[in-house]
Amino acid sequence: MLSKTQSQQKPIEIKVSTVVAMAVILHDANLAQLDLALQKLTAHSSDYYSQECAVIDVANIDCSLVNWKELIDLLKARGFHPVAVRHAPEKYEVHIAELGLSIDLGSKTATHSALDFAEAAASIAKIIPEPAKPIAASSAPMVIDTPVRGGQRVYARGADLIITAVVNNGAEVIADGNIHIYAPLRGRALAGANGNTAARIFTTSLEAELVSIAGIYRTFEHGYPADPLLPLQIRLNGDKIDFVSIHNN
Repeated sequence: MLSKTQSQQKPIEIKVSTVVAMAVILHDANLAQLDLALQKLTAHSSDYYSQECAVIDVANIDCSLVNWKELIDLLKARGFHPVAVRHAPEKYEVHIAELGLSIDLGSKTATHSALDFAEAAASIAKIIPEPAKPIAASSAPMVIDTPVRGGQRVYARGADLIITAVVNNGAEVIADGNIHIYAPLRGRALAGANGNTAARIFTTSLEAELVSIAGIYRTFEHGYPADPLLPLQIRLNGDKIDFVSIHNN
């Protein structure tokens, strides 16, 4: 027999939820060129993105040249989970929907600029979707005192993020403000996710897979730019990321 609480419980609830999706910004409709760029970007690792939700941005290409099914299959093969298309001309929307993707309606009024990986020949850029007007983090910081496990994602919306335990490989920590990690950073850290270019990342040990400030990324398949055992701050300098010893300031 069902309890009173169980009998009153709705069989389904619909609530607003935020999903952090990667924007895959295309600058070329040639699938072979895109595949080569993705392989270079991910160091030929097919699970680098580990089924990350992706929004395909086609604002910079001629959509008449796009084979949509093959493009989606390519992105899936490279670890993405495509969920929507941004800036597609209206005449392609029905076909895109038939392939199971949504149309990003916000792109009809939003503006953005493409951010390229300097090391990846700039065929595809991966960014956190930007709001029309970036704002600084203002809420109380989120504090995490336990290790962030591989596959786990932590997002401090509108706030700084403070972590006092290790961020493991495969974990992802995101904040609209600064990120402070008082332990080894071995996963991914993305500060200024709302477009805040003044955000910084602080860590006592840089062993990361990827770091990002306001959508500008840096990976480390070719090694780290500084002694990873020294406390560092990571910040933007124009359109590139700088790594500065905390003890130098």
